[in-house]
Amino acid sequence: MTRFTPAELEAARDRLVPDVSAAGLDVLFCGINPGLMTAATGHHFARPGNRFWPVLHLSGFTPRLMKPSEQRELLSWGLGITNVVARATARADELTADEYREGGRLLTERVTGLRPRWLAVVGVTAYRVAFDDRKAQVGPQERVIGDTRGWVLPNPSGLNAHWTAQSMAEEYGRLRELVRA
Repeated sequence: MTRFTPAELEAARDRLVPDVSAAGLDVLFCGINPGLMTAATGHHFARPGNRFWPVLHLSGFTPRLMKPSEQRELLSWGLGITNVVARATARADELTADEYREGGRLLTERVTGLRPRWLAVVGVTAYRVAFDDRKAQVGPQERVIGDTRGWVLPNPSGLNAHWTAQSMAEEYGRLRELVRA
């Protein structure tokens, strides 16, 4: 992995990270917002210690453990990645409620155009604020955007100590089973 100086990471705050998306995906995974390492590399979930890629593999969504730099390969399996908020930060708690709500509005537009079967938001708090649903829990959601069903998954950040990689993989696997049914 490329090493970045603190100044290079700080400069990454202004970079937009392109979505990995296409129309008609099975699942569009939706992160909270890009971290500074993601912004610096242009690869989603790039920070060492983020468990997204291992959990995606453990849950059976991918046939092998992928590197963030291989993210475009997800499209061949009907998977994609976007974010609720486009602004890169060191930590998600730097985002405002207004940014989450605006992100939810823009995400709704994106999903309406792309029409994935499932929108899987990785972070229950992000989902609650973005979609003004204080009662949302991890799992399937009542909200439907067009024909797209919603699911909330545990946040794979290394800071989310409430979930192990194995327990996250089990939850991601619940969604995978529905996708493949």
